[in-house]
Amino acid sequence: MHAPSSKRTSRVLWVSMAATLAYVGVTLYAGWRAHSLALLSEAGHNASDFLALALSFVAVYFQQQPANDLKTFGYQRAGVLAAFLNASTLVVLSLWIGVEAVHRLSAPVVVQPRLMIEVAAAGVLMNGMIAALLWGVARDVNLRSAFLHMAGDTLSTAAVIAGGFAIQFTGENWIDPALSLIIAGLILWSSLGIVRETLNILLEGTPRGLTLSTMRERMQSLDGVLNVHDLHVWSLGSQSRALSCHVTIDDIPPSESNCILLKLQEMARHEFHIAHTTIQFEHEGCEAREGCVVPVEKMISDCADDLHEHHHHGPHHHAH
Repeated sequence: MHAPSSKRTSRVLWVSMAATLAYVGVTLYAGWRAHSLALLSEAGHNASDFLALALSFVAVYFQQQPANDLKTFGYQRAGVLAAFLNASTLVVLSLWIGVEAVHRLSAPVVVQPRLMIEVAAAGVLMNGMIAALLWGVARDVNLRSAFLHMAGDTLSTAAVIAGGFAIQFTGENWIDPALSLIIAGLILWSSLGIVRETLNILLEGTPRGLTLSTMRERMQSLDGVLNVHDLHVWSLGSQSRALSCHVTIDDIPPSESNCILLKLQEMARHEFHIAHTTIQFEHEGCEAREGCVVPVEKMISDCADDLHEHHHHGPHHHAH
């Protein structure tokens, strides 16, 4: 992440946090005055948005820190962890809103639609502005989760306005909890997608869009590659991937095998967008090849014998 981009991202997150916190206070007060569950659910949603933005801000800070001897890959997963926590919080919040809405459907509460409309209109403007700012910097799953928060807020707040008008013209108070159920469904749907993506990264699953069988076939299609096995691909962060594998080649000098290595690395970068690769070469069984000095099986057996002998006849220390 380049410094100018990081500074802009941090500035956007600061502005977003300040605006969101102010709106949470306004929405809480208005929801209490209007007896509107839809507005109170919006306040809860926006409170979680504030925490989401704060987590994203902290994650952006850590992602800028360089790798060291203790964190050899740096803090690339800080943003992934923040996105997972954000989305998990939203899942819990959506379930709570759903339960409260069901209770209100069975016992509707009289609401003040005019206050609902006025506060929700301010929310649409604020959330829309923040979503637009985040869209400009949303390059990884961390900032995408924050953007989804704010975009979902914009839509759900617009729904509150529509509900306010509907209640004003019909006098039907059940519309308020019904809207809350719709809002909860939208929150749940957007959050589960982020939870799945971040869990896959944290559990070192194969990145989305990649298939190991296809990768293995493409790698084995290169001249000089006889077999690819023990193939592993995972994500270091939401924007970086890593690969490790064993590649069987002919018994050739290192100067020739280096050409194969460069081709494999180039394929990983351009076709699969993998910059970090660890490739171990293994040579085809030497008994079937001419010019081989020691068969592979004999080499493995000799190594095992040496280790066994060293274990039993190594240096001994005697107590005096």
